[in-house]
This record gives sequence, C-alpha cells and structure tokens, in this order.
Amino acid sequence: MFPDAGPDDPTVTAMRARELGRKSVVVGDRVSLVGDTSGASGALARIVRIAERRSVLRRTAEDDATTAEGRLERVVVANADQLVIVSALADPPPRTGFIDRCLVAAYDAGIEPLLCLTKADLAGPEAVLGYYTELELPYVLIRPDSDLAALRALLAGRVSVMVGHSGVGKSTLVNRLVPEADRAVGTVSAIGRGRHTSTSAVALRLPPQPNADGDPGWIIDTPGVRSFGLAHVSAESLLHGFPDLVEATVDCPANCQHTAEEADCALDAWVAGGKADPRRLASYRRLLASRSGEGDPREPERNPGDPLAGS
Repeated sequence: MFPDAGPDDPTVTAMRARELGRKSVVVGDRVSLVGDTSGASGALARIVRIAERRSVLRRTAEDDATTAEGRLERVVVANADQLVIVSALADPPPRTGFIDRCLVAAYDAGIEPLLCLTKADLAGPEAVLGYYTELELPYVLIRPDSDLAALRALLAGRVSVMVGHSGVGKSTLVNRLVPEADRAVGTVSAIGRGRHTSTSAVALRLPPQPNADGDPGWIIDTPGVRSFGLAHVSAESLLHGFPDLVEATVDCPANCQHTAEEADCALDAWVAGGKADPRRLASYRRLLASRSGEGDPREPERNPGDPLAGS
C-alpha cells in the first residue's frame, strides 16, 4: 500500500469495497483502488483488491488455542521486513520473556528482528545482551540525546514494525524519527508500568536525511502491549525463536516434547554443558507450558534467577 509512495504523493481516503466481503485490510497491505484517488478534500476511493501478503505478523491474546482468546488471532501488520522490539533498560525494567515471545513471532512470520534498547542513560545493556549472546541478535542503544543515525541506517529501505510494552519510550522514539508524527507520550507509574498512549497502528514514512540516497524506509508504530500470545505458532515452531537450543534437539529421542518431565530430553545436558543459557531453556519451556493452559501470558514474564529486574 505504501512502499512505492513518494513524499509528495497525496493521502487518499478509501473504504473497503463490498465485494471484498469480510476480508480485512490491515496496516501494510498493498491494495488496488478505484474511484477518486486525487486526495482532494471530500474525495473517496474504494479498495477493490488486496495483494498477496509476503509476510504477516500475528499475535493472540493468549497462548492456549483451546480458549476463545487463544483462537482470536490478530494480524498486527502485513508485508513488514523487520520487527523492532523496543525495550527499556530501566523504568520499566527489561522483560526478556516478552522479548523471547517477539522473537518467536518474528521468526514465525519470516521477518528479521532488531532489538532496540531505550533509556540507556539509566542502565547498561550488558545483562540483556549477555542473555542473547548466542543469537548474535542485532541491536541499537538509544539515549535521550543520542544520534539516531545507526538506527536510521537499519531502518532504511525497509518496512519496520515497532512493538513494545507501554512506557518503554517507543512513542518518544517515533516522534524523534518522524517529528511530524506527534504520537502521544505517556509516563511510567511507580510500579514500573506504562500507560497505553498509542491506540492504533499507523504507518509513517521516514523523512529523507541530508546526503543520504535511497528510500529512508517506513515505520509502523503499534499500541503498547502487555502480552504477545503465540497460540497461532505450533509447538514445533516455538523452537525457531530459540536457535541457540535447536542443535541440541538432534540428540533428543523421537517424539520428545522437550519439557522438564522428559527424562531423556537432550536440552538439559546441552545447558548443563554450558552451551546455552539456562534462562533461555526456562523461557522456552514456559512457553510450551503456556500452550497447555499453564501460566498467564497477560502478565509480564519473569525468569527465575534472572539478574534482569522484572524480566
């Protein structure tokens, strides 16, 4: 819908044509229009076709597909190239359980993840980066006065969707990247929870930078979320979010469920041998358990023994 649009192209108001039936149109969709596409005041076009989506980022309210919330699948965005996982290093503290969920969703959707660590003036990134050291996960550090050149370079030429808990500074970052966006900015409560400030997903074209050629890219800002349910992801595909554990499963017995109750699961020996962080295995098994209705994905995940406060 938007990657080919230029900065001087008009903003077109359009409604879904009746012939599309109940097929929904989401942010990022590429569509065909008929009618008045001039962008003039009062002009209205119709969306008559939705092109095949090359990627779809989804989430559910819960992990358990047997529940109504788990069966309610939400398409977050279509045709994204990159998932920017925004997490504060403090106020509120980072939650690796949420980041793990986003990584699973990104790999399942076939889009690349990027970890964006905000409020780097309040705390160092060592604990978070140490947790993901085996993944070689690309990341950027953001401070209130930091130059955003490194982040802009990673966004250039791509459609990037930004997700994060409320209060992590996502809207502030969006306003710095696109000053005219004027996204609402909230505060963090005394218990470390942010207020939801963004209420709907919106696609924003990044402004061109001086002496920079090519497409600056698009960002899609999404409302702050408290959970990222993965009921739409199969139990087998959950492992894609934990590439540091994949190799160990080669030595697992047939039909191994990889749970703590599996006596011969090779993941335990893999972690005991120092080949993966035990917190990563704990997070993976917590996700497996939540698919059986154990646990509550609506609450921030905390890894037992994790030095990361609130993770």
